[in-house]
Amino acid sequence: MKWSVKRFEQLSLAELYQILKKRVEVFVVEQECAYPEIDGNDPDCYHLFLQEGETIVAYARLIPRGVLYAEPSIGRIMVDNRYRKDGYGRKLVKKAIEIIYDDWQEELIKIHAQVYLLDFYQSFGFKEVTAHYLEDNIPHVDMVLEK
Repeated sequence: MKWSVKRFEQLSLAELYQILKKRVEVFVVEQECAYPEIDGNDPDCYHLFLQEGETIVAYARLIPRGVLYAEPSIGRIMVDNRYRKDGYGRKLVKKAIEIIYDDWQEELIKIHAQVYLLDFYQSFGFKEVTAHYLEDNIPHVDMVLEK
């Protein structure tokens, strides 16, 4: 398996296709949430992913400050359902945090989290900063992590 982090323009067509296909499988089909997955922000982001052959095992979108929030963010965090009990979600978030803190030299990360994953994100030190709210009929909360 191989980790990669690439800007949008560095992605091959095959990588981009596999990433978007997997995001649609998870966020649109699996979560039964009919909304446009391609939101126009991908060209301004970095794409962190773990591949086994052509399979995207884990993926997160690393969002620089000023794209969605004043702070950098991690979004579209997902693990292929065949690998979900193998610790790849934890490895993915840990790697994303390291990139933002170490490579980008940032001090704060903001995420837009699904409420059912609160304990998972809190285990990294993320803290809730908003009340719970519905987005696409899924309960969400904004959270931040300070270095």
